[in-house]
Amino acid sequence: MLLFPTWKKAMVIIVCALGVIYSAPNFIAEETAQSIQSVMPDFGPGKQVNLGLDLQGGSYLLAEVQGDVVIDERLENTVDAVRQELRKVKIGYKDLRVESSAIRFRSLDPARADEVAGLMRTAAPNMVLEVGEGGNFSLTYSEQEITAIKNRTLDQSIEIVRRRIDESGTKEPLIQRQGADRILIQLPGVEDPEEIKVIMGQTAKMTFRFQSKTMTLEEALSRGVPPGHEIVQSADNPQIKYLIEKRVIVSGENLVDAQSTFDQNNMPAVSFRFDAVGGQKFGKATQENVNRIFAIVLDDKVISAPVIRSAILGGSGQITGSFTSEETRDLAILLRAGALPAPLIFIEERTVGPGLGQDSIDAGKIASILGMILVLAFMVAAYGLFGLLADIALLFNIALILGALSLFQATLTLPGIAGIVLTIGMAVDANVLIFERIREEARAGRTPVNAIDAGYKRAITTIIDANLTTFIAALVLFIFGSGPVKGFSVTLMIGIATSMFTAIMVTRLMVVTWVRKRRPAELPI
Repeated sequence: MLLFPTWKKAMVIIVCALGVIYSAPNFIAEETAQSIQSVMPDFGPGKQVNLGLDLQGGSYLLAEVQGDVVIDERLENTVDAVRQELRKVKIGYKDLRVESSAIRFRSLDPARADEVAGLMRTAAPNMVLEVGEGGNFSLTYSEQEITAIKNRTLDQSIEIVRRRIDESGTKEPLIQRQGADRILIQLPGVEDPEEIKVIMGQTAKMTFRFQSKTMTLEEALSRGVPPGHEIVQSADNPQIKYLIEKRVIVSGENLVDAQSTFDQNNMPAVSFRFDAVGGQKFGKATQENVNRIFAIVLDDKVISAPVIRSAILGGSGQITGSFTSEETRDLAILLRAGALPAPLIFIEERTVGPGLGQDSIDAGKIASILGMILVLAFMVAAYGLFGLLADIALLFNIALILGALSLFQATLTLPGIAGIVLTIGMAVDANVLIFERIREEARAGRTPVNAIDAGYKRAITTIIDANLTTFIAALVLFIFGSGPVKGFSVTLMIGIATSMFTAIMVTRLMVVTWVRKRRPAELPI
């Protein structure tokens, strides 16, 4: 155990130096650290530890996903599929509608009931079909399918919210599922969450649809809206309305990019680009419908309704209207992130002031410094020179923890500070085991060199077992925990790894160097 090759010495020195370098930005002004980071690569030093919501203040939002809206939309879409299937085989029907979370209609040809049933299973394979008397049919979702749809909707909503918030520049948000239909959102450093709420609250479901060519708006208002059509108002002026087809030509799902830009008149606009499938659909639709109004519908409102003057075959286009630069920027963010599958309703909102966070930081600093001073003093009092060497290794251990948190940009929360304080006490635990074993070997009559060698050899197994079990417990907390629990487990795991390194490698290197240089007759321990 006293054999220390040159490469191993170099590794210990390099790791300790990197820990000091990467932790150093946490002790300088934030502006200075940012300027250093700007000239460094992503993996370079200059980053500071991210502080969680409980330390730097911020906003807490709880949103509810309206999964029932998705169920209703699917039912409406299935109604169109049912209508098309029946028309293909020329089977008459009546009262095709959505009622009480079910699609209901009556076939006018009861003798073809079996054929209709086969068509329905094709049009809606995931729905439960019920055939009643007199040619009455009903299609519903099973409870298992409804639960599966809502779970997929919630998971997709969480991913979309994460994309939107990350792109808006918020630092290290915490976004996680809560219950069956809610999303918990914590935004450190955001004191006014209104702008974030606006961005997240919009569904951003964009579709491209044609204006009706079978009936005018005035006729629809007086005689009723024809099947497969709907009246949609303008986003700029609610008094302006359009009669448009429900059939979607191209949807926002085919968008691959959207950027805030300016049109030919130097007015704010949004340029967009489709993928290959969307570009082909868009080009074919515009080529076959020159001089028709092509409505761009965002969240059930027409944001632009240009007239197609010529075919647009490049797979890209531009949305113009009465936009401001801020509105085009937000719209571009929404379109790039994707559409929320269901609306969000914010049911709880809290703001944590930075003053409370500063109090927590100050209390954590006092606890960390006081704990470290007591540990340092105890080690010197109990083990003399060897205790001093262990104290030096402890300082490197703290530098490695801060350096790792800075490098990986892990979020430090108040429980995370508790994990660091706990690690300070645990960091010298391995040294205590080794030093006590060395004492026992020295009392048994061994020479200093043999006592140190035996002490490290016989204590190493106990040290690994003790730290490994603690690390497994912290790993379980990280996997199954959330929020502050994860913050505690992260700092604890990092602390265990660094304390093992400093105890087994750093302290041993200093002890070996001292022994070889001084050749003591007896150990000062």
